[in-house]
Amino acid sequence: MSKGKILIVDELHPVFKERAIALGYEVDDEPLFTREQTLAAISAYQGIAVRTKFRIDQELMAAAPSLKFIARAGAGLDNIDEAYALGRNITLLNAPEGNMDAVGEHAIGLLLSLMNNFRKADQEVRNGIWDREGNRGYELKGKTVGIIGYGFMGQRFAKKLSGFEVNVIAYDKYKTGFTDAYAKEVSMEEIVRQSDVLSLHIPLTGETRQMLNEEYLFHFRKPFFFINTARGEIVNTGAVLAGIQSGKILAAGLDVLEVEKFPALANQDWFNQLKDAGKVILTPHVGGWTFESYRKISEVLAEKLSSVI
Repeated sequence: MSKGKILIVDELHPVFKERAIALGYEVDDEPLFTREQTLAAISAYQGIAVRTKFRIDQELMAAAPSLKFIARAGAGLDNIDEAYALGRNITLLNAPEGNMDAVGEHAIGLLLSLMNNFRKADQEVRNGIWDREGNRGYELKGKTVGIIGYGFMGQRFAKKLSGFEVNVIAYDKYKTGFTDAYAKEVSMEEIVRQSDVLSLHIPLTGETRQMLNEEYLFHFRKPFFFINTARGEIVNTGAVLAGIQSGKILAAGLDVLEVEKFPALANQDWFNQLKDAGKVILTPHVGGWTFESYRKISEVLAEKLSSVI
């Protein structure tokens, strides 16, 4: 007997479909479906699986009276109307366990690149410039790394830092008593007072949107390296640019931006300043998107699917 029907509307690893079928679901794999096609078809399904193609909002869920669960192939749930889903008793599944290693490694890569001027040095050597002094770097050893958000991503970043002999401190508004072998729980006041490096690992919510602004940056006591592999909208890009100009931010590694994808990104007033800033490394929201995480995310989702009633 079928447990129900699942519509996959995004590019997921085949292992999700295989394991969902093994659990007793009927699965239609339609990664090329548009939002309009999804709206037209969703009434026949009990589940939908998506990555980031479009927002699963009230309109879409209202068109699916039989919808029991939404499987988000990734960590964040900000592309889902959580409040409406909760009111409908729709189960939300996500898979931060699937890409936490990828995000942790990407954050380390950005940090080391910034501290050692890899981007600048590479460009200069390619252009016939051999400037050792101008590309002198910093060592991580002995630095204090401040982590905001100590969930799956923050914990894994801290663990991957453990071999660098750094002091890792972490703040999480919604958790207490989480000090472990890799990080010490502290207040936000300690984060802004001690950090030589700041890395964000929090979800995008109404509370965190534009959290890092000029007022927030004002409180930091020391210049610091800034890493964001969480969500771009948490950060006010203008404040980051001002922080770089003033010297408060030594350099920034941004895997996520307030506006993503072209042509929309190119139309932002701040984009030209950001791309021309010599102390910024940009990557296209790929921190959690490795060849390995592509499979692991689907494996985690399928495992969680087995618990859906």
